[in-house]
Amino acid sequence: MFCLDKDKTRYAIKLLLESFGEDLNREGIKSTPFRVADFYEKALSGSFVDPMKIISTQHYVSDNYNDVVLIKDIVFYSLCEHHLLPFFGNIHIAYIPKNNKVIGISNFLKLVQVFANRLQLQEKFTKQITDTIVKCIKPKGIMVIVKARHLCMIMHNSNRTSNSKLVTLAIRGIFLKKMKMISKIMSTFLKD
Repeated sequence: MFCLDKDKTRYAIKLLLESFGEDLNREGIKSTPFRVADFYEKALSGSFVDPMKIISTQHYVSDNYNDVVLIKDIVFYSLCEHHLLPFFGNIHIAYIPKNNKVIGISNFLKLVQVFANRLQLQEKFTKQITDTIVKCIKPKGIMVIVKARHLCMIMHNSNRTSNSKLVTLAIRGIFLKKMKMISKIMSTFLKD
């Protein structure tokens, strides 16, 4: 179980606020170190969760299912490990089952949440989700697309109305050989 050292977090936030020139006794600031510690405890709760335990319950299809399974628009919120600012967006997963092994939809949502609730980089996040699914059910092919907005990028940009998104993609197995299929799936996933 993840255990944040709330005393250290509160102390660090007090120092940060003081470095901004804030008065720690000001009404709006007094409880900020406590609120931030509570927030980080929840936001980083996936740090010590074994993702394999999340998707270890596999469901089996009764007949020979060889078609693509698509899970689209799984919403996530995470914290960039470079700036401790949020990035958020959607994850799309496409896979072709092997040996009739499929994963329940709720397990995908839980898996995404475990990896989102850590300090992250989008590139690493994409790979972790993909590799965990591969390890669990060994699909014939898998593609994971993550499309996100990063507050560090938006807030540093002089044009703060930027609609920029970062897209990362991980492909394994048979999808590597099926570029026509991949471009069809990607065009579906990347539409807004």
